[in-house]
Amino acid sequence: MKILDLFEKLKGIPFGNRIFTFMVCMNAPYFFSIRSQITELKKNRCEVRLKKRRSVTNHIKTVHAIAMCNMAELSGGLMIEASLPRDKQWIPSGMTVEYLKKAETNLIAVSDGSEIDWNQEGTIVVPVEIKDLNDQVVFRAKINMYVKNRT
Repeated sequence: MKILDLFEKLKGIPFGNRIFTFMVCMNAPYFFSIRSQITELKKNRCEVRLKKRRSVTNHIKTVHAIAMCNMAELSGGLMIEASLPRDKQWIPSGMTVEYLKKAETNLIAVSDGSEIDWNQEGTIVVPVEIKDLNDQVVFRAKINMYVKNRT
């Protein structure tokens, strides 16, 4: 079952987003470390939410930069998985990030693939923005995804 189909199936039931997030994290266990929740997934878009809790903060009590990197990779990876044609596969090959403001609240990561040509091969750059609860962009990432035909 394609990941987008699974998300659509689960979102209509109670706790469906939590169940979906758990299943994704079972497949890629490192993402459990930030205890995020996937709240939206469709072609060209994925939204991941993170509660600011002690386990994701740094010494100055803001959300740690690496927690935001994990959010970005989770959002970008799911968005590309939901958007690529079935005959293509991908793997992340790099990421550049900008830390723009202190992340002092809960956060929302959004990956937007509306400008991406999903039929190309080679490196595709997936943009991800993370905003705080005041709608301020605190973090921006560009994730390089290497895309090729499935073999």
